[in-house]
Amino acid sequence: MAVDYTVIVLYLAGMLAMGWWGMRRAKSKSDFLVAGRRLGPAMYSGTMAAIVLGGASTIGGVGLGYQYGLSGAWMVFTIGLGLLALSVFFSARIARLKVYTVSEMLDLRYGGRAGVISGVVMWAYTLMLAVTSTIAYATIFDVLFDMNRTVAIILGGAIVVAYSTLGGMWSITLTDMVQFVVKTIGVLLLLLPIAVVKAGGFSEMKAKLPTSYFDPLGIGGETIFTYVLIYTFGMLIGQDIWQRVFTARSDRTARYGGTVAGTYCLVYALAGAVIGTAAKVLYPKLGSPDDAFATIVKDELPIGVRGLVLAAALAAVMSTSSGALIACATVANNDIWSRLRGMVKNSGEEHDEVKGNRAFILIMGIAVICTAIALNNVVEALTVAYNLLVGGLLVPILGGLLWKRGTVQGALAAVIVGGLAVIGLMAGYGILANEPVYYGLLASLASYVVVSLATKPTDAAVLTAWRERLAGRTAEPLSEPVPAPQ
Repeated sequence: MAVDYTVIVLYLAGMLAMGWWGMRRAKSKSDFLVAGRRLGPAMYSGTMAAIVLGGASTIGGVGLGYQYGLSGAWMVFTIGLGLLALSVFFSARIARLKVYTVSEMLDLRYGGRAGVISGVVMWAYTLMLAVTSTIAYATIFDVLFDMNRTVAIILGGAIVVAYSTLGGMWSITLTDMVQFVVKTIGVLLLLLPIAVVKAGGFSEMKAKLPTSYFDPLGIGGETIFTYVLIYTFGMLIGQDIWQRVFTARSDRTARYGGTVAGTYCLVYALAGAVIGTAAKVLYPKLGSPDDAFATIVKDELPIGVRGLVLAAALAAVMSTSSGALIACATVANNDIWSRLRGMVKNSGEEHDEVKGNRAFILIMGIAVICTAIALNNVVEALTVAYNLLVGGLLVPILGGLLWKRGTVQGALAAVIVGGLAVIGLMAGYGILANEPVYYGLLASLASYVVVSLATKPTDAAVLTAWRERLAGRTAEPLSEPVPAPQ
């Protein structure tokens, strides 16, 4: 394993070097949080694909392929569909808003007063998303070094926290580009063909496995619908995804670069399912489907290639973890802490804000590592994150973009009712049940529509300013949005 260890160590050292390089470019708040809004199509596509395809998409995607066959691609496939929908229908308008967080968008649309509550929900989502990625380090380092779970989480988490704290979004963008290349080579160009060949080719796989493994809908219609509801819609509204949209240098970059990344996700989804199906032929009696990725890599790949593919898995985890971490810190600082303190920033404080955001990344990173050590179930943590996001924020965000009659009272009602309904239903039905997100989303929608119609329409001046921002005819704000006239 010496060659494999060398590949991994060089990869990890490279991530830290990228963090140091990114630090030299992060001179302002805009540089630190959204890479100066200067990313071109190639870099934007690579980083967007890197953040949405994390450990769940790689290790979990292969595991679903092991369990269900080709229909196991649906989870990652719906992530790709969500990214395509975001890129085609919403990304240009989102990029033109020139904000830093989803909550700032809600304040602009509704005239203020929605930021703190929506920020708390978004913070909980990004925190749990970062935690799930951090937990995944334990699986990868266990295969590599037979390392204790807690030590593995601390090691992997510390590296991500280090390069994210150093250079913010610039460091994360540079590391994500490396991670995108490593994932493409490791998973698509090496592991996929090797796994199929080792399993005897598609004809042998069909002969040894039940026909359900090659049924596109074998995983079940209800499961596919739930994936669409959680992951496709989750891609439309997550702070971690929006913060990447904010990095695009133009509307065209956001639209076409995101479309390329979404298409890449669809290919990656199918690749993971095929690898998992091949693993089922090779290892029909694994203890857990999630062991399929590590097992086929460890037993079937040659020296050196094995290290590169494990580096690809590590890259998948790190890209999602760093993206979720900076999103969590951005929301905590800009949407919660600063608003609660009543801070109003001006252009003269722009440079100083880098230190504040850097400190929040460090604090949130430590919190993520500690939470990851305390939790064990990745799937449950991820489900809680997406249920809160979709149940609490989908309606007010899409409603604000699509329905001018929506009001701030309706938005707040949707966030509170939807969020509490999801939490209560998860306690009643169980975290992994489908009902919490179904009924929570319906409760949020009903609250939004009823309360919006029952309250005074949003001030005309606020809507005018909102339309001007959507059209890209106003400059980036120097302070928080001004509340609507009382």
